[in-house]
Amino acid sequence: MSEYDKLLSNALQEMRRGVLVLAVLSKLDEPCYGYSLIQALSEHGLEIDQNTLYPLLRRLEKQGLLESIWQLEDNRPRRYYKISEEGLRLREALTIEWQTMANSLNHLFSKEG
Repeated sequence: MSEYDKLLSNALQEMRRGVLVLAVLSKLDEPCYGYSLIQALSEHGLEIDQNTLYPLLRRLEKQGLLESIWQLEDNRPRRYYKISEEGLRLREALTIEWQTMANSLNHLFSKEG
């Protein structure tokens, strides 16, 4: 792997890490279990690995941004996550910030063209 490829890979990883919290919070208005969340995000073009998602879900729950419950489905226990009131407030603030940054970047890119 070339030095450029390493730099690109690291930059993309940092950029993705920054948007995953907002992406996850955006899909949890209704209770959802991990695998269905992976599928929902994938349908919107955002691939996330199980090894990334599950620690993120646990961290967000610990921070009070998500709530979870265990339910039996097809005789299998599944942990369902749903956004909390605090998570809704954070999602709103992050969405506003995301839109501001996206507008700023679009403006910068249009100046370069």
